[in-house]
Amino acid sequence: MYELFLSAFVTLFVVIDPPGCAPIYAGLSAGASRAQAVSMAARACVVAAIILVVFALFGKALLNALHIELDAFRIAGGIMLFMIAIDMVFEKRTQRREERAEKIKATPEVEDVSIFPMAMPMLAGPGSIATMMLLTSRAHGTSQTLTILAAMVSVMLLAFAALAAAGPLMKVLGDKVEAVITRLLGVLLAALAAQYVIDGVKATLLP
Repeated sequence: MYELFLSAFVTLFVVIDPPGCAPIYAGLSAGASRAQAVSMAARACVVAAIILVVFALFGKALLNALHIELDAFRIAGGIMLFMIAIDMVFEKRTQRREERAEKIKATPEVEDVSIFPMAMPMLAGPGSIATMMLLTSRAHGTSQTLTILAAMVSVMLLAFAALAAAGPLMKVLGDKVEAVITRLLGVLLAALAAQYVIDGVKATLLP
């Protein structure tokens, strides 16, 4: 179970990318008080966790209702994760996040950013949803499913810590260190995404 927990934890950490979300949240919550920023961070992580749990438990039933094979979703999910990895390596993902953040800041009536864009799509985006469905699809029994959910909760706790300390953290790290971390995570995610595609192709061609 430890190996499964570690594998799920690393995969979700790379996809959700708490260090990459921290600077964006710091910008979005710049006008909020310390208590408000922490409160919004907590709300964002709770809502994102609920979204991921729902897709982890009922995503397969949804695919069946749409007559989509799990292996097809595994391949599509791997391709999507690979595209996210490329964006991370070349900093396109960060650029899109910053542009999204600027749009939110430019709308004066929007004050609470916990649900959008933090909970979704930044924390519980297409990549993390696909990852949860892929991980739980390979789980055998309730214990393994709970292990994966525990890994997700652990990542969300780290995400909350990163968001809650976003302002002070970015002052310490700086933009250059954050960019290096994001690129390293992108390379790792690319390898994991390729493995998803390989597994899906193998399962399709060699049933």
